[in-house]
Amino acid sequence: MRNVALITGGTRGIGLGIAVELSRAGFDLALNGVRDETTVDEVLEELRKTGIQAAYFQGDVSLSDDRQKLVHAVYKHFGRVNVLVNNAGIAPVERRDILDATEESFERVLQVNLQGPYFLTQLIANQMIETKKQDPDEFYCIINVSSVSASFASVNRGEYCISKAGIAMATKLWATRLGEFDIPVYEIQPGVIRTDMTSGVQNKYDLLFQNGMAIQPRWGLPEDVGRVAAAMASGSMPYSTGQVVQVDGGMSVPRL
Repeated sequence: MRNVALITGGTRGIGLGIAVELSRAGFDLALNGVRDETTVDEVLEELRKTGIQAAYFQGDVSLSDDRQKLVHAVYKHFGRVNVLVNNAGIAPVERRDILDATEESFERVLQVNLQGPYFLTQLIANQMIETKKQDPDEFYCIINVSSVSASFASVNRGEYCISKAGIAMATKLWATRLGEFDIPVYEIQPGVIRTDMTSGVQNKYDLLFQNGMAIQPRWGLPEDVGRVAAAMASGSMPYSTGQVVQVDGGMSVPRL
């Protein structure tokens, strides 16, 4: 029986990069997103070519009812979840200086990026604990995808930065709470990754890379994040709970 990974926002961008690498590692995949299932059929078929099962579960992680339905549907379909990847996230619809930001934008971004994964983790963690009691040798883990924006201040998207800083603390909290059950919790902090979310600021970051923003002078790719997630999900970091891996080409390295 193959291990099962639930990946939120798993059909495009970083989430799809993670899904591809986990499929190559032999995981069956439960992919969550808000789009209609007909729009992700090609993605699912491509993933299935590796010989794994891939199923799509539509739902908005920011909504309590959707989270409950998601967990119920995934466990009904697969019977278990070995790895939860909290990846789903949004940027502000409109980037605004924090002097002009709206409460509506703040609330929406925090609901999707922080509140949703926090309480989805609660649901999945309780399931993991129960199954772990029955089979203590089974490996389970949780992976939070945050951002270098957890510590890099961007005053034109403060709500996004705050949501990612919250995820960074959530990683520490869940790692601490689940330690007694031997369920590690990890965090990946991507830098500037080439996805739909960053397509609108390509020229800006092309120039920044040219001017030495990162040690490795290129855009990050979804598969760069996916390979790190695969190492975590495969149990290659069993004694590193609570740790953060920055996938940013060295952007966060202090330099003189």
